[in-house]
Amino acid sequence: MSSTSVVGTDKIRWLTISTHYMQLIRFSHTLFALPFALLATAWAYVIPLPGSNTNVAASETQHYLALRWQSLVGILLCMITARSFAMAMNRLLDHGWDGENPRTASRHLPAKILSRSSVGWFSAGCAVAFAASCCLFLPNVLPILLCIPVLGFLAGYSLAKRFTNLVHFWLGTALMLAPVCAWIALRGESVQTNPFDILPALTLGIVVFLWVSGFDIIYSCQDVDYDRRAGLFSIPAWLGVRNALRVAAICHAAMWYVALSLSFALPSLSLGWLFRATVVVIGGLLIYEHSVISDKSLSRMQLAFFQLNSTISVLFLVVGTIDAYWR
Repeated sequence: MSSTSVVGTDKIRWLTISTHYMQLIRFSHTLFALPFALLATAWAYVIPLPGSNTNVAASETQHYLALRWQSLVGILLCMITARSFAMAMNRLLDHGWDGENPRTASRHLPAKILSRSSVGWFSAGCAVAFAASCCLFLPNVLPILLCIPVLGFLAGYSLAKRFTNLVHFWLGTALMLAPVCAWIALRGESVQTNPFDILPALTLGIVVFLWVSGFDIIYSCQDVDYDRRAGLFSIPAWLGVRNALRVAAICHAAMWYVALSLSFALPSLSLGWLFRATVVVIGGLLIYEHSVISDKSLSRMQLAFFQLNSTISVLFLVVGTIDAYWR
């Protein structure tokens, strides 16, 4: 065999392995959290730092966060590595149950497409890469100090279904960390001197918390029978599918209310009619999401879970950024 053929074969093998890992961690689902981290990043640069004169007439006294390419790269790397770590740990810790559940039996670990040891090393590599990425925010040391607790909380989601029906809210909190941690990474000194500086990111995080918790409740309705047999905890297993969908609807109604309030409660963002109109559209998408799922039919889960929710997250990023900068 020629050296060219060997190189070609190696490339195909590594491409196949890389594809398996991207599928393992559902890389495409990064669209759920990453846009909110990027939106918080955009807002971090448009809102004056605490102590600045926010009077428009005295705009020359306003001070804004300095743009650093290292910080922007750090946000992207931290988001990708943290989420990859969390998903790989989830697959690793749940591989036994995944193998018993008909819906998940074809996943990479139960199907032996990837080995547990390789996924374990992949998780460890993502954790190390996440910690290393936090160094890009120096001299802000908060990301480095918080990286271990954040990773521990992310890994804890996979264990939560073993002891609490509120596991969906654990996941919501985990994704809520995306905008909050991005804000702390960029404006850590401001948050330390003025804790109220984190309010825009925290409010956005609450939107993420309610939204993710709601759609995770919907998604877990697919496994209600298996969860009950296996003794796993979830709201659908606890309350039944119909009542679980009602809880999800309450979460999404609250999410919509908090999202709309962003344009009124945070005048420093200057969010106006464009953002409010988009929130109304998002409300319509949420209503449609709930209309295609019922306790009698979960067949349109892919539409409700991925397509509509990814559209919602991208809408928040694009319109939230444009309206904040369009003063």
